[in-house]
Amino acid sequence: MTVSTSPCSKRLELWQALRGLLLALLVVCALPQPGAAVAADLETQFVEILPVDDQYVLNAAFSLAPSPRLEELVSRGVALPFVLEFNLKSPRWYWWDAVIVEKRTEYRLSYHALTRQYRLSTGGLQRSFATLDETLRAMLSVHNWPLIDRDRLPPRQVYRAELRLRLDQGLLPKPFQIAALGDSDLDLSSGWQRWNFQTVPREAAK
Repeated sequence: MTVSTSPCSKRLELWQALRGLLLALLVVCALPQPGAAVAADLETQFVEILPVDDQYVLNAAFSLAPSPRLEELVSRGVALPFVLEFNLKSPRWYWWDAVIVEKRTEYRLSYHALTRQYRLSTGGLQRSFATLDETLRAMLSVHNWPLIDRDRLPPRQVYRAELRLRLDQGLLPKPFQIAALGDSDLDLSSGWQRWNFQTVPREAAK
């Protein structure tokens, strides 16, 4: 007795085989890869928004354990660009959140062999330090960063705040942008720290 197979059943068997192969590939990709490098930790340790005079300001602290690769790049004269980003949003149930404040500050960390000093540039301000640790401590501590005039935000209103510090690979010199791909030592980001912030009335801030 001869058993014939219809085209539909063949297509079903092929689809089942492909689905099984795809699931197997997904499981393999989800497993930790042996020998994978662990990125240096850049973490948010503390953050707050306070009313100071006529403004709301931000204070924050980050931690970073620099890798030997990072220290080598700085010592060779490569300027490392970091960016601090902050957003303040007003939640809306019917649409995307309204962006009230969007700010960023760029840092450039470098080393000058002639003076044997590390430098941290922020806008038009430039500071010099004797060690890399001192330079990082200055960059990782944010004090009284002005965000917005208090009069622009009604009291007792709840907003969503977001803060992130990261190494901006797009601002690295071109050869290092390519080298940074897949380099965990240069994949530095604190990730977005999100929290709810409620404004305070004038009398409560005194």
